Amino acid sequence: MSMVADSLVIARRNLIRMTRIPEMVLFGVIQPVMFVVLFTYVFGGSMSIGGSTDPDVYKNFLMAGIFAQTVTFATAGSAAGIADDMQKGLVDRFRSLPMARGAVLTGRTVADLVQTCITLTVLAIVALIVGWRTGSAEPTNAGRVLGAFGLLLLLGYAFTWIGALIGLAVRTPEAATSGGIIWLFPVTFISNAFVDSSQMTPWLRHIAEWNPFSATVQACRELFGNPGVVQSDAWPMQHPVWASLIWSALIVAIFRTLAVRKYRAAEG
Repeated sequence: MSMVADSLVIARRNLIRMTRIPEMVLFGVIQPVMFVVLFTYVFGGSMSIGGSTDPDVYKNFLMAGIFAQTVTFATAGSAAGIADDMQKGLVDRFRSLPMARGAVLTGRTVADLVQTCITLTVLAIVALIVGWRTGSAEPTNAGRVLGAFGLLLLLGYAFTWIGALIGLAVRTPEAATSGGIIWLFPVTFISNAFVDSSQMTPWLRHIAEWNPFSATVQACRELFGNPGVVQSDAWPMQHPVWASLIWSALIVAIFRTLAVRKYRAAEG
């Protein structure tokens, strides 16, 4: 309970800081909205999904990938924020307080999760405006749609722990921003987010199908009832919801442990 209370205090501190710098939220919303508009109207008529090049089919195929990309790109903000706190001597100020050491990082990741919720809500509204609809390929219901958004937020939370480790490992916020985003490009693009992975060369398709990011995208398309659910022999593609949950839990377990150890080492 002490750990939870300490984490909530740190999360509140970061949320207050967020309200005082609204451009942080604004820029975090603008980027994914631009991705939605660009991919929808630039690539909409040229991508083949299930043998169809109908822009509406691609639009509904695309959105699960854009949602997943948005929650994972929040990693860069987490890395930069933690690096900035470290550079300003936050560790020194908290060192003398009777609080759980992991609470500083947990509070930061919880605050980032709240910001991701706001961004995802705005993005879903924009997606509806441009024509995205749940149940466009198969029937679905509100519970399944909410479950899909829950998987997205879990994936985003898991990736913020990777950002936390990066932020602790570099010396400046600028380096953290670059280090927090550069590795995300192969993770998000070597996947089923923007193209049908069954059309990839075999060795690349196997990488895409076992990519944790792809599992969440596949699960969301399935739960949203959108087109483009890939038929594959790979276990994560056959059981995407379970694969998404397992991958996210493993990422949290591994990178939270590493980040807390790194934080304690920085204190020393």
